[in-house]
Amino acid sequence: METQTLVGVPTRILIVDDDEDDFFITSDYIRNIPTKNFVVDWSYNYNDALGKLTSNQYDIYFVDYRLGIKTGMDLLTDAIASGCEAPIILLTGKGTQEIDIKAMESGAYDYLIKSELNTEKLERCIRYSLERASSIHALKANERKYRSMFEKSKDVVFIATKDFKIVDINYAATELLEYELEEFLDKEIVSLFNNERDREIFYSKLNETGELNDFEVDIKAKNDEVKNCIISASVEMNNNGEKYIQGIIHDNTSRKRAEKTALQAEKLAATGRLVRTLAHEVRNPLNNINLSLEQLQPHLADDDSKLYLEIIQRNSKRIGDLITELLNSSRLSSQVSLERVSLQNVVDKAIAAAIDRMTLKRIELQVSYPEKEAYAMVDVEKVQLAFLNIIINAIEAMEEAEGVLRISIHITDTEYLVEFKDNGCGISEENLQRLFEPYFTSKRNGMGLGLASTLNILQSHNAHIDVKSVVGAGTTFIIGFKKLA
Repeated sequence: METQTLVGVPTRILIVDDDEDDFFITSDYIRNIPTKNFVVDWSYNYNDALGKLTSNQYDIYFVDYRLGIKTGMDLLTDAIASGCEAPIILLTGKGTQEIDIKAMESGAYDYLIKSELNTEKLERCIRYSLERASSIHALKANERKYRSMFEKSKDVVFIATKDFKIVDINYAATELLEYELEEFLDKEIVSLFNNERDREIFYSKLNETGELNDFEVDIKAKNDEVKNCIISASVEMNNNGEKYIQGIIHDNTSRKRAEKTALQAEKLAATGRLVRTLAHEVRNPLNNINLSLEQLQPHLADDDSKLYLEIIQRNSKRIGDLITELLNSSRLSSQVSLERVSLQNVVDKAIAAAIDRMTLKRIELQVSYPEKEAYAMVDVEKVQLAFLNIIINAIEAMEEAEGVLRISIHITDTEYLVEFKDNGCGISEENLQRLFEPYFTSKRNGMGLGLASTLNILQSHNAHIDVKSVVGAGTTFIIGFKKLA
């Protein structure tokens, strides 16, 4: 082995050749390259050479095509497969176009014929190969950096063809939408949208302007859960002039839910203030009416007068009872007495309170609990009332002898989910938006306080409630309680 070390940082070169004379000739050409410092080493054994190529100790490799039983092409293929990143130049005694093409396709940086070697040709080959290797290393470093960002992003990042078919998507999509990565491939990105109108807007905006920013859209997961998301996408062009679409999907469900909860809480608070004010203003004159009736009663002798007096008394009492009910509904969240209890037990108590209604209407009840007890800090009586309101609404929404009420509890990493699912008449989109508003009701004799009270109770427990409904198919209430630490 011959080594040449000159002043400065040398370029490390390994020549792999089973002919020592050829090694000396090639190394002499390299040594005569002016203004360059080189360290040139020799390897004549296939296994030794493979170890040195895969260790990445050298800046560039010259590999002879013939290495005994195996060829330089075999070494080239094995080294690249094992992680060799430095440029490899294939040398041969006699060149053919077939070997040339195969060498370049296998990853060789260049292909040289030994009989045509000279100092000038080797200098140019080394210079071009090192420059190209430097560019490729920089590109790979950037690719690794952006691939890492792509994979670790909490937002969904996707790439699609110009026809909107997904060709690459990161792991965040599996967590958000519960599909496996393979299930996304060749699926149109707009096929995930829950609303046809959103699909049309997405199509038209990208086709017309090539860009769409912060577009709010509902996306349906594999389990049919609808997630509110923000999507941004743009049409780009690759090096071959082919158009493709890249985009980011941000899960907006939690923020949307928080906004909705805050709005509902504000509505309930405003309603409570209004109820208390009205109760005070109505009760004062109502008390005066009742006192006046008590004074009049001894002085009325004829039957007609007594009849009218009884009508006034009954209606005064009804007004008083309504005021009491309104005040109670606005006070349900006050004086909450929390204790550690099993949600299974609370659900059982609510079912027991409604079982007679189910029996009379011949409703089928299906209950599914996890083996582990779902312990949460709740006020048992108030949460039982909240559950009971939902169960009663479900019973009233279902047809006699055809209704099926499914009640289940699910455990996630952070919370317990209590689900009430019926196959009743469902709720229209318009009514769904107003479902928890106080005094809003679609029932003929309802006051619209049941679900408002339910929301009030759940918010006092820092629980959230989501409702999904399809007209004619049924309604599902999902209530989330935080897990105890």
